[in-house]
Amino acid sequence: MKSLVLLLCLARLWGCHSAPHGPGLIYRQPNCDDPETEEAALVAVDYINQNLPWGYKHTLNQIDEVKVWPQQPFGEMFEIEIDTLETTCHVLDPTPVAGCRVRQLKEHAVEGDCDFQLLKVNGKFSVEYAKCDSSPDSAEDVRKVCRDCPLLAPLNDTRVVHAAEAAVTAFNAQNNGSNFQLEEISRAQLVPLPPSTYVEFTISGTDCVAKEATEAANCNLLAKKQYGFCKATLNEKLGGEEVAVTCTVFQTQPATSQPQPEGANEAVPTPVVDADAPASYPVGASGPLPTGSPIYAHVLAAAPPVVPIHSSHYDLRHLFMGVALSADHASVTCDLH
Repeated sequence: MKSLVLLLCLARLWGCHSAPHGPGLIYRQPNCDDPETEEAALVAVDYINQNLPWGYKHTLNQIDEVKVWPQQPFGEMFEIEIDTLETTCHVLDPTPVAGCRVRQLKEHAVEGDCDFQLLKVNGKFSVEYAKCDSSPDSAEDVRKVCRDCPLLAPLNDTRVVHAAEAAVTAFNAQNNGSNFQLEEISRAQLVPLPPSTYVEFTISGTDCVAKEATEAANCNLLAKKQYGFCKATLNEKLGGEEVAVTCTVFQTQPATSQPQPEGANEAVPTPVVDADAPASYPVGASGPLPTGSPIYAHVLAAAPPVVPIHSSHYDLRHLFMGVALSADHASVTCDLH
């Protein structure tokens, strides 16, 4: 009986996959260095950076593959695979990504891998689907170029959290303006010799004066958001510790929603760089559309998952994993049990 069911399933699947696409539905494959391909890739990278609520901006590393399908009733759909590199610019930094330095391997760099679908109509691209993940370089690769360089540490490590909090306190002590609160720990490294903790983090301004603030709970975040990005090193010494911190405070900005793909699920919150709410990490429930199909739907975000507490970086997959839906895609499910 199982053999018969399997045979029927295979017959149905063969019928779906062997059906001819017909004229006008054959994709083209422009070169990866084609200006149109590069434009689509840059639009995809801009979309990543515009929708990151935390972490660092990414820049284009290389284009792996591109396919272009005719889209009915008009336009073309670009399926494109790209690799990205993390830069040293935080997403709150107003510096254009073209002016951001790519993080070096010895700093324990992070790379991204993304699949995008972009609709091009009247010469303009719009993102319809985005799926990404990212990961730090392996410890072995880092050790090849720098034997003693520290690796990324978990962002919730108690030493990391303590170093960030101590650095905020030290910054406020030397600041004559607003009192700042810790916003986000962005990256960290534990240095064995001399024993120290290096941490990068963001801060948000409050309505308290730094020199007068005694209880952070009594301070409110500014209506016009003011953020800063900091780098600090906490050195452990006999009889105490020493903190060195430098911060760049950006201009105030209103809290604004980031752009979403047309047709996105309105019930899902738009990623916003906002200190008033805990960070959420939306993720999707399925992968991209089947290869060889020219029918697409708009990207949809899904409910936020729980981010692993041991994470050493903000993985792009927690934000960019779209759900593509189309009634034109037939699915066959066979239960052989």
